[in-house]
Amino acid sequence: MDAAQTPNNTDILVRVLPTPNPNALKFVINRDVKRVGKATFTRPSEATGLKLASDLFEIEGVRQLHFFENVITVTFAEETDLDTLRLEVTSVIQRDMPIHNADFLMEEERKKADRSRLSPELQKIEEILDKTVRQYLQGDGGDIEVVALAGHVLEVRYQGACGTCPSSISGTLDAIQGILRDQFDPNLEVAIV
Repeated sequence: MDAAQTPNNTDILVRVLPTPNPNALKFVINRDVKRVGKATFTRPSEATGLKLASDLFEIEGVRQLHFFENVITVTFAEETDLDTLRLEVTSVIQRDMPIHNADFLMEEERKKADRSRLSPELQKIEEILDKTVRQYLQGDGGDIEVVALAGHVLEVRYQGACGTCPSSISGTLDAIQGILRDQFDPNLEVAIV
């Protein structure tokens, strides 16, 4: 690629913000990284075919990535040097964003057409989580996925920074359970899988 064809990365602005998870940082970009839905990568093999994610996994200490709207949440190993991580992640984002396709779909997104195939109970739970919880989790670089409902037990999986955040298994889980008990089923138990 000659100089006339080189993508311009000087207009890619990146702000680095903390999350409640001490081992995760949010990189807020002035461009979309995922226009529809969200994507969590827990290992490099899941990022195959997506250069931005693959390149981020090559940075020492990176353990997990979460793409949502214009945010990439990077979860990292405890011993990681944060100054180096910030610089390297920002550099990769600025280099790869001009050629990144924000319209990519994850395999599970291809399979899930919409929520109309869910039971009425799961549709109601999803609606409650959308109105009360998701915006806060997403604001902190994560999300929650409803896995299954069996009787009075709802199985959920945290995504992004929420997956390894210490508060997600106590305070946040208690809050989610309380909201769902109040608005859906007073006997509901929420379990992380």
